Amino acid sequence: MSGAPLPPRRIGVFGGAFDPPHAAHHALAQVALAQLHLDELRIIPTGQAWHKNRGLTPAVHRLEMARLAFADLEHVVVDPRETVRSGSSYTVDTLQELKAEFVGAEFFLIIGEDQAKALDSWSRWSEIPKLATICVAARAGFTRADATFEALHLSQTAVRLLKMPPMDVSATDIRQRLAYRQNVGPLVFEPVARYIAQHHLYQAA
Repeated sequence: MSGAPLPPRRIGVFGGAFDPPHAAHHALAQVALAQLHLDELRIIPTGQAWHKNRGLTPAVHRLEMARLAFADLEHVVVDPRETVRSGSSYTVDTLQELKAEFVGAEFFLIIGEDQAKALDSWSRWSEIPKLATICVAARAGFTRADATFEALHLSQTAVRLLKMPPMDVSATDIRQRLAYRQNVGPLVFEPVARYIAQHHLYQAA
């Protein structure tokens, strides 16, 4: 007699520029793993970002910094797929690829509240709730994105709120501090800070 079927794998998808990865990224990864009971969390650095007005640090550096930043967390995989994809990177394409690779898995898209409020500007955004549960973490300076989701007619089952205190940390601020050789101490973990120094990243021209 065969046992009960195993529940579907629960896979989190956490994308971003990670330029550089910082303490708030790490905290969000921890929260997502714990509150969503994930079997795996995929950290996916952006390739060619359609929505960024600036050039990103080369992918080889962002991938390595991400590996260093999340190395202490179990069940985390740094996934390079978007950095090797030609053309602009879109979340919907990444989710479709993952759904095809991990048949039967349940997916959770991890985003900040600033991203949630801009969801309707994403490529083919209306397909995303069919591919993954959207999981939103609060971010300093933003109120809850409920109004956005209501305007987009997303059901409550399509969205989850991750409970974590807002952290006033941004990669933009970190890059500016580094450009002026200011201390980024608790904002960036030591292995990442050491890598940045070794490779002379984010220095002012």
